[in-house]
Amino acid sequence: MVFVTGGTGLLGGYLLRKLLQEGDEIIALYRTHYSDLLTQEELTKIQWIKGEILDTSLLGEICAKATKVYHCAGMVSFNPSKKLALMEINVTGTTNIVNACIEGNVEKLVYVSSVAALGRKNNTEIISENSPWLEDEDYSVYGLSKYLAELEVWRGISEGLNAVIVNPTIILGVGNWNDSSAALFKNVWNEFPWFTDGLTGFVFAGDVAEVMVQLMNSEINAERFILSAENLPYQTVFNKMASQFNKKQPHLKVTPLIASVVWRLEKLMQIFTGKDPLLTKETAATAQRKTYYNNQKLLKAIPAFNYTSIEKTIEICCSGYFNKINH
Repeated sequence: MVFVTGGTGLLGGYLLRKLLQEGDEIIALYRTHYSDLLTQEELTKIQWIKGEILDTSLLGEICAKATKVYHCAGMVSFNPSKKLALMEINVTGTTNIVNACIEGNVEKLVYVSSVAALGRKNNTEIISENSPWLEDEDYSVYGLSKYLAELEVWRGISEGLNAVIVNPTIILGVGNWNDSSAALFKNVWNEFPWFTDGLTGFVFAGDVAEVMVQLMNSEINAERFILSAENLPYQTVFNKMASQFNKKQPHLKVTPLIASVVWRLEKLMQIFTGKDPLLTKETAATAQRKTYYNNQKLLKAIPAFNYTSIEKTIEICCSGYFNKINH
């Protein structure tokens, strides 16, 4: 029995499909709706339970039956005003999962963290799994929540839980393009004109799901792995998306000065409208930063695995979005 949290999200949808292909018996949590990434036939093969990761009693009941747990559920926000919600869902929620796994004698846990939880260096250095978290650095609230959540997993490991942590870079896949990283495709489709000089890692959602299953079924324990296919400039990725969609490429450069003005205006607008800002101080800084990630640890741990190139990933995803738009 496999238990999946966050199955209604982008990565969760890819993971559930992979697990169905493996023939696993699956329990998945949902809050308001099932995954819209799966076919009706696939949905019927999964035991869906309405609930959330803050319900300790429910988690205890499920983990008493489960042998393997994939914890994908989490909140992504770079809005500082969401700090309490981020801490509750990402940290307390993960604490609850870890405790339920220990009490239920679960064989293994695979936890989806983020590269935001890794120590950050300057633009000339490459970030690895060993990059130290520096308390005096100006991290995002989201990054802090994922770092603290990882500490809960390590605490579980120290108490005898078999667990592995994965730290994906920006995940590209076919999902609800109003949410998370899928919104990048929507912005390009709508010919959003702006780009930055920033650079970061990107990875295909299907690859992340594949690696998670391989790590679960391996003897690997008490390790964390960066999952990243390539380090690329945002502009390069957006241009590739635009070419696939046959749309106009972004052509207006966002300078640090423009970004600093915009995030301040957005913060002011939030006071009057109550709506989440489109840009925050944290996202403005991230968009300008050049961040390189070392992906070699995972490739050495699973030598038979090869990442899908980002060019191929974008081709697959744009084709998928074309199909969604036309249906």
